Amino acid sequence: MNKKKIFQIVFFNFLFIGKVIAAESGGMPQLNPEFWISQIFWLIITFGFLYIVLSKLILPKISANLELRKSQISDNIEAADKQREQSDSKLKEYNEIILKSKNEAKNIFNQAREEAIMGINKKKENLDKQIDEEIKKAEDEIGKLKRNAPEKITKIAIETSSELIKKLIGAEVNNSSISAIVDDLSKKNQSKYYDN
Repeated sequence: MNKKKIFQIVFFNFLFIGKVIAAESGGMPQLNPEFWISQIFWLIITFGFLYIVLSKLILPKISANLELRKSQISDNIEAADKQREQSDSKLKEYNEIILKSKNEAKNIFNQAREEAIMGINKKKENLDKQIDEEIKKAEDEIGKLKRNAPEKITKIAIETSSELIKKLIGAEVNNSSISAIVDDLSKKNQSKYYDN
């Protein structure tokens, strides 16, 4: 609706209502039809002035302020969107760095474990070789002792027997006869052990 039509409707309603209510009895002066024209004049002046002040001074400032706030809000929203995009990209980069670091740590751990296992296996092989060499040396020494033992035993037996006979009889006995007796006894004992 147009502002003029609204003003006319208000004016005519006020005029007709005033005629209906007769104020001839000396009641309120606002209801006396004699003062209506001056009242309507001042009403038009007051509301016209109020309309001009509102439409030309106050409302433009309010609308400009609203526009400024609207632009500030839209700028803030754009800045917030940019900040959100930047934080999302930083978060994505951070997650990629963490994933890359985890993979690198896992690879380093696996590599270190493989190197440790290889080192342990090499040490085990070296230790096994050393043990085998020591066993072989011991077996060789045992073999030498087994081969040399009968001769040494025979020699010890001959020397011991000659000394015992010398002490018992008081005279020296020929070593060749004692060695023949020791050989004969050792052969008998060997055949006894081999038969068993």
